[in-house]
Amino acid sequence: MKTAHDLVAEARQVIQEVPLAEADAAIKNADLLLDVRDADEYRASHIPGAVNVSRGMLEFKFTNDPAFENRQMKIVLYCKTSGRAALSAKALKDMGYMNVLSIEGGFDGWLEAGKPTATPDLPSFE
Repeated sequence: MKTAHDLVAEARQVIQEVPLAEADAAIKNADLLLDVRDADEYRASHIPGAVNVSRGMLEFKFTNDPAFENRQMKIVLYCKTSGRAALSAKALKDMGYMNVLSIEGGFDGWLEAGKPTATPDLPSFE
């Protein structure tokens, strides 16, 4: 029986991870920066410019949203530590997306490197 860690290890064999030192350049060159963490994680803090589509909704969102029709778009994605991102990158590759990169170390690595973060502007009801 396979574990989640086995699935992540298998995904890493067929995806491309970008080292954190090269992440800024990859993001600058990307058409889409994708945060695949859950919505509450994204709301707490995320990489500036990232769009949130949780890992659980990824395939459905990419199937049903015309904004994601271009299989040539350059996608950089991340999660907390890179496990969900690896699974997401493999899923997108399986769906025919040709240019998908996962940020090695994920958002935790991003934070440890002291890179900038953002929080969404939420309405105040006070």
